[in-house]
Amino acid sequence: MSQSALAEKSGVSRRMLVAIEAGEKNVSLTTLDRVAEALDVAFSDLIQAPDARDPSRINEVAWAGTIPGSKAVLLSKATATREVEQWEWCLQPGEIYPSQPDADGWSEQLYVFEGCLTLVLGDQQQHIGAGEFFMFASNQPHSYRNDGEVAARFVRNVVI
Repeated sequence: MSQSALAEKSGVSRRMLVAIEAGEKNVSLTTLDRVAEALDVAFSDLIQAPDARDPSRINEVAWAGTIPGSKAVLLSKATATREVEQWEWCLQPGEIYPSQPDADGWSEQLYVFEGCLTLVLGDQQQHIGAGEFFMFASNQPHSYRNDGEVAARFVRNVVI
């Protein structure tokens, strides 16, 4: 598929696709989702190293924040009735990651193992401390924020 055709099918600009291909952009996860959908591949297949021996183990950085140390690593995937993605996240103090609504039927499961995560769902805030778990329908605007003084480290499962 040409870059122009992919741009049209995904709604991602050709300029952005060129930058992604060259490794020059820290693209949003939503944009990568749109590219994967247009290519009719799973998001995890899009970012996984081509020589991976175990297709269930991804372990690839998919997002890096503006504050050093803030990142999202797609750890693994499992296919059941629907696909499930497992992510390891680290947000440094003051970092925020805004997310667009996912498709209807999608959900997220969060487990914080260090610090405290503020989950913003529309105009509601949910504080999730170390050792706590929270699950929500992700077909609404949401964001992850670290209001604390130490890194917030958490696992995020996306059920598709």
